[in-house]
Amino acid sequence: MHPDTPSPPGDPTRSVLRMADVGFDAPAALLDRFGLQLRHVAPGEAIPGSFWGDEEAGIIGTTVYARDDTPVHSLLHEAGHLIVLPANRRPDVHTDATDSIEEEDATCYLQIVLADGLPGVGRERLMRDMDAWGYSFRLGSTRAWFEHDAENARDFLKSRNLPHA
Repeated sequence: MHPDTPSPPGDPTRSVLRMADVGFDAPAALLDRFGLQLRHVAPGEAIPGSFWGDEEAGIIGTTVYARDDTPVHSLLHEAGHLIVLPANRRPDVHTDATDSIEEEDATCYLQIVLADGLPGVGRERLMRDMDAWGYSFRLGSTRAWFEHDAENARDFLKSRNLPHA
């Protein structure tokens, strides 16, 4: 199946972009702009700080952990959690960084915006991958939420001078 061919929503076996598809250099440079580090975890090793386990990215302090099989959307989501936090709270983070629905919404929005900073990814592809993975939004799709129901997330990001467009 071509990677851009849609699959049924919630089917994580579909071909979402993985870190092996985009490499680690561009994501590391993107995270560095926000004072974060990206650590490459060896194949088969457990990902430190992963909330969901398996191939999902992990966070500890200012470091985001990922393997080659980690979905790009997962890396950007976990990095987004750290980015929306005030810098003085980041060192205390281990595995779970969300304190509120507002932060979670802002993180989802930010991961979409950040995708434009990765060659070969972009927001359109990331939103399709989020839908395929099973992210759930009340308007039915990531795109519908992003375009029509995410004012609170944009306001949250704007108030903290974070990317929001």
